[in-house]
Amino acid sequence: MFELSQLPILWSQWMQSLWVNKTNLSKAEWHETALPELGDGQVLLEIEKYALTANNITYAVVGDGFGYWNFFPTGDDAHGIVPVWGFAKVVQSRCADISEGERVYGYLPMASHLVVTPGGLSSGSFVDGAEHRAGLALVYNQYHRLGTDAGKHEEERALFQPLFTTSFLIEDMMRQADWFGADALVLTSASSKTALGLALVAKNLSPGIKRIGLTSPGNIAFVEQTGLYDQVLAYDDLGQAESGQPTVSVDFAGNSKLLSAIHSHWGDNLKYSCLVGVTHIDERSGAGDLEGPKPIMFFAPTAAQTLIEQVGPDQFRASVDKEFAAFIGAMKDHLGVEHHSGTGAIASSYLEMLGGKVAPSRGMICAFA
Repeated sequence: MFELSQLPILWSQWMQSLWVNKTNLSKAEWHETALPELGDGQVLLEIEKYALTANNITYAVVGDGFGYWNFFPTGDDAHGIVPVWGFAKVVQSRCADISEGERVYGYLPMASHLVVTPGGLSSGSFVDGAEHRAGLALVYNQYHRLGTDAGKHEEERALFQPLFTTSFLIEDMMRQADWFGADALVLTSASSKTALGLALVAKNLSPGIKRIGLTSPGNIAFVEQTGLYDQVLAYDDLGQAESGQPTVSVDFAGNSKLLSAIHSHWGDNLKYSCLVGVTHIDERSGAGDLEGPKPIMFFAPTAAQTLIEQVGPDQFRASVDKEFAAFIGAMKDHLGVEHHSGTGAIASSYLEMLGGKVAPSRGMICAFA
């Protein structure tokens, strides 16, 4: 496993990708394949750097059910490539409107290279028109054009913005539904970046909603220090939360026992139960019969498309960017950035994230060189 970790990272004619066993995510190995000849209109991207977060583990855990394995297929049904968000450089181009040396930001494979077929070109973006990506969610197929120079806060963008957009969309869904008549919001995995983002957006845009964060005992101090929650409790102390207040829950953990406890604690006062992602992957089995409302899975691409149709793409982006800037400001003293370079370090980082061993204060940026 990871046989290539001691070899030189890139060759002009080779690409590397980390193949993951879909039924046992801890089994992963680097594969080396020849770079393909580009067809007319195609572009070869060399992946520079990307963020590794719990969000990427969620992509793998629910990959078949939500189609995440379909973006970067391996040709082997038993193995997939985990998607990530990051930056890449055009190193070859047979597209008249894309120049070599141009940089992009978007959805990338955990690999050294990616071939795309740009369509819907504008000065600021394009969409990968590859046949196998037709019909997949637009939010994952769009790439932002960045020119040739590095910009400000690129690492923060890769680490937080995909997660933060989900946070923004959950708050918008809740607010448009008048919070389903609730006065409080309870969030599991309160130290996760998506939960922190949701807490911030709710604080800014729905200040009347009480924000309750549930987390592991070891993360309580970190979560409290962010100042984004009105109340922070360890999972075992859930009973201390006020049960008579109409409440909505957003579960990022995927722990069936915890979800059952939330439903039991609030009962009929739980007005909406939202499921988002899976961070506790070993405890994601069904929760059985639950008191209160039936949990509903939140799918960010559908929510994004709906909101874009309502307000238009420019207003959507401006609204997200405004709240994202506030999030970066709020978290700058609480989240650090780590750099992990080379196939061996990337593989180790993936396994560390998969095993839930990454503290919430750590932001991991991976690069091949």
